[in-house]
Amino acid sequence: MPMPLEGIRVLDMTHLAPASFSSMFLGDMGADVIKIQPPRSIIPFRLGHVGLDEEKWAAYEPTDRNKRSISLDLRKEEARQIVYKLAERADVFMEGFRPGVVERMGVDYETLNKINPRLVYCSQSGYGHSGPYADQVGHDINYISTAGILSVIGVRGGEPIIPSNLIADFAGAGLHGVIGVLLALMARERTGKGQYVDITYLDGSLSLMAWQIAMYLCTGEEPKRGSTWLTGAAPFYNVYLTKDNKYISIGCTEPHFWANLCRALGHEEYIPYQHEGGKKREEIFAAFREIFRTKTRDEWYDYLGKEICVGKVYDLSEVVADPQIQHRNMILEVEHPKYGKVKHPGIPIKLSDTPGQIRRTAPLVGEHNDEILADIGYSKEEIERLRQSGVPG
Repeated sequence: MPMPLEGIRVLDMTHLAPASFSSMFLGDMGADVIKIQPPRSIIPFRLGHVGLDEEKWAAYEPTDRNKRSISLDLRKEEARQIVYKLAERADVFMEGFRPGVVERMGVDYETLNKINPRLVYCSQSGYGHSGPYADQVGHDINYISTAGILSVIGVRGGEPIIPSNLIADFAGAGLHGVIGVLLALMARERTGKGQYVDITYLDGSLSLMAWQIAMYLCTGEEPKRGSTWLTGAAPFYNVYLTKDNKYISIGCTEPHFWANLCRALGHEEYIPYQHEGGKKREEIFAAFREIFRTKTRDEWYDYLGKEICVGKVYDLSEVVADPQIQHRNMILEVEHPKYGKVKHPGIPIKLSDTPGQIRRTAPLVGEHNDEILADIGYSKEEIERLRQSGVPG
């Protein structure tokens, strides 16, 4: 059975992990993703902060799995000509540079669109290629600040809490990049033409705030850190410290789940006061905090059962061993020629007839130079000449 994106060729110049997350999804679903990377002589491998060498990191690194790598020095005209030849046969081009960079390299949308009008060109940038912030540098923390996300994450009266780089990087840009490319490929089926897909970390982050923004526009009331039930103000939607100094999460927003929780904790009298504020809310909080300290996290999880919205607050070592995550194949083993079986995060989109799969681990820089150049018609002699001239590194 063919995979859903089999026959689609993607040129990937994303480089940073969040944008590479987008092309990872395309590769997982069968696309031939060619990673175009600078030679290691220009940008050497750097992962000193986690103490890994390049080969070991490539075995485990998920965002570049299912990809082939060609290393090109795009300061050289012959290297750009190779990109143009690749673009002639490609369906998608993805880049994640600051505004103006792809123009300087000669691989901008206008240039590649003339070579291949069917090409879907996806750009992922912080704030976009136009507007007052276009030239502003940034990272996840800055984008979620501007999108208002940091204003609602944290304890009442306290500082904002930084939620790692999950929101703007991987959800805001990464997932929206996948959606944009797939929509453009669907549109191409009708029009026969590719188009420019403009994804920004800020726009994607803002879209994740749709419900909160709608509530503000409707009521005029701004949600503040720790002041709404979604941000820690309510006993029915919170985390509680347990006897073993771990945490359990409670999400009993519906009245019947709240009633189940109150009965299970021996406080049926609190059922009518789910949304009560003031002293009654503080009384409920105090009672729940004291009760949850009487059992371990796992004991509470087992005791509360399946008719109460409860979850264990896991460390990552517990996440990868969880039976539900294992059952859903969200941690997969992949064969590596040097390291044997290595584990990867699984594929979250489950298709019954054409499922995705991890066919290969991430490549080393330039690992497939000769193979890719041969694919677009270069002879062995031409490839050797290019190598001697430093076009592929």
